Amino acid sequence: MRTEPVILLHSSGASGAQWRTLAAQLSARYRVVAPDLYGYGSTGPWPGNGAFSLAHEAELVLALLDQVGAPAHLVGHSYGGAVALHVARAHADRVRSLAVYEPVAFHLLAERSEITALAQEVARAVACGDYAAGLASFLDYWSGAGSWDAIPAAKRAAMAARLPKIALEFHAALSEPAHLADFEALAVPTLILQGARSPRPARRICELLARFMPDARLMTLNDAGHMAPLTHADQVNALVAAHLNSSGGRNETHRDRLADSRHRLREHGFGPR
Repeated sequence: MRTEPVILLHSSGASGAQWRTLAAQLSARYRVVAPDLYGYGSTGPWPGNGAFSLAHEAELVLALLDQVGAPAHLVGHSYGGAVALHVARAHADRVRSLAVYEPVAFHLLAERSEITALAQEVARAVACGDYAAGLASFLDYWSGAGSWDAIPAAKRAAMAARLPKIALEFHAALSEPAHLADFEALAVPTLILQGARSPRPARRICELLARFMPDARLMTLNDAGHMAPLTHADQVNALVAAHLNSSGGRNETHRDRLADSRHRLREHGFGPR
């Protein structure tokens, strides 16, 4: 019987359809929802009520949690992973487990020059209306040089039109008011996945989260990059499914997990900060 909900959150420039294969694989056991975030698929653009933040994007996820009426497993890739982290940190009692592939939680980086430069390049492209050039820089950074050129010309205009939302996502990820210490008390079973060929900032975020989160496992796909949920979908989907199956149906309360995680942190020399 499908009882436990799973919410799948997509990466920048994509939509919930990114997770179509994983959703089909999980549907026999879980109640799966793969929403479109603001400005993608069937979801309208951000309405512009104040400075955009991960909290605004997370409102869509919280509305889904209200609908399903139970704590959910959250799965997120890239920007979707950053949104999932925000929801879990701010509403841990509503999350059964986390599985994130290279969440772009840029606010956790001490050294941000590489990412800031990319964000500024995207913002400049939006400001001057050269969306194609901006998206080319964005895609080539995350997927490798020549990725934009490899896209059929007929698809480029629709993809480039997403650049203003991508600029907002950079702002949200860089401006999130959270620190690594805030994740020390997040006692949610967490799988963190990264690709060995991914940009260094993305891998650094994964390493930091795995160090500070008390119930996290870090796994590396040796032949993969940042877009592995698409390019190496079979591997990523199998790891996510195994994590959900091992995390589901746990009987201990969030308070029990939190107390246990704090005890283990003290044992390893990590105290409250």
